[in-house]
Amino acid sequence: MRIHLIAIGGSAMHNLALALAREGHSVSGSDDEIYNPARDRLAAYGLLPAQIGWDPERISADLDLVILGMHAHRDNPELQRAMELEVPIFSYPEFLYRHARSQRRVVIAGSHGKTTTTSLIMHLLQKSNSDFDYLVGAQIEGFELMVRLSDAPAIVIEGDEYLSSALDPRPKFLHYRPHLVVITGIAWDHMNVFPTFEEYRAQFARLLEVVEPGGKVFYFEGDPHLQELCAAGPAHLEYVPYRAFPAVREGEVSYLELNGERLPLQLFGQHNLENVRAAYLVARELGLSDGEFAAALPSFRGAAKRLQLLAANGPRRVYLDFAHAPSKVRATVHAVREQFPDARLLACFELHTYSSLNQAFLPQYGGAMDEADEAIVFFTPHTLEMKRLPPLDPEQLRGYFRRSDLL
Repeated sequence: MRIHLIAIGGSAMHNLALALAREGHSVSGSDDEIYNPARDRLAAYGLLPAQIGWDPERISADLDLVILGMHAHRDNPELQRAMELEVPIFSYPEFLYRHARSQRRVVIAGSHGKTTTTSLIMHLLQKSNSDFDYLVGAQIEGFELMVRLSDAPAIVIEGDEYLSSALDPRPKFLHYRPHLVVITGIAWDHMNVFPTFEEYRAQFARLLEVVEPGGKVFYFEGDPHLQELCAAGPAHLEYVPYRAFPAVREGEVSYLELNGERLPLQLFGQHNLENVRAAYLVARELGLSDGEFAAALPSFRGAAKRLQLLAANGPRRVYLDFAHAPSKVRATVHAVREQFPDARLLACFELHTYSSLNQAFLPQYGGAMDEADEAIVFFTPHTLEMKRLPPLDPEQLRGYFRRSDLL
């Protein structure tokens, strides 16, 4: 097929372009900005646009379809041209479902832990030589791309609750119609599109409605919102609560206990023990044995930017984490404090999302960094301008985070 991607420079979109090219499709694309690593990776495949920017002349009637990225707005000239020519237009999740209709679909959803849980499932399946497709939101060791599309019998999808495209305001995960879904927890996020927690939570109730009849729902039993939603969910589904794996810590290494065997983990933190349990349940559902799980788990090093160890020098450690929502920041700081109880903990947090910079949402961060000995929060005024939000000053942030010593 001839496929054109509008907004090809995005993390997910450029990986999709590479995957489609690998499958033999004729791929083109456009964007108004393309940064590395997307630029170099697209160039290596011969897919980097010759000109940066939008050009309706790129859209012709002989295209089989256009895939529209979230970065492109409704008034995008290439999108307008595709609509005029009646070229079929798909959002990323619509296209993914189009590919996955005949596969067994596994979706990992929730406000936190999606990427780690999805990537661990991928790692377990790969180590057991299973054939599967996938979509994940980060670069994973052992996988060149963030997406694979083939004729495999199953697909594992990181299910994002954010909107699909400028033409499609539905959450991405509503497109996938999973046979098996994991919901890790619910904590308000994306207030630019879900202005209240109630509206945000309602999207997960909608997710339960699109699970295939007879499907299975694994949900974290410690979340009261999930307990309520699953209790009121469709009666034709099977609901399976889960909790964190029991583990013990010796020094800096945590050991998971399974069938009397102790398995060393390269992850740490209570939230990751919850993610490991969810991945274990999915792996078993997909046919892996406890022995295969035990053999693969110790070599899993996590996903990029998820408590990723950047540097170590003697007792000093530097970790990078993509956490931006309050629940994620709180869980990350707590995990590091628990792992290194006697260390001096310096936590640095960049405000960069619409929610995290919005004064109506910022109070949600109250206490999120309390376990750090020192806390630094930073942002760029340019980001506020781009998101059309009012200025912030240090004293406001100290109040929102409830830390008078916040830097």
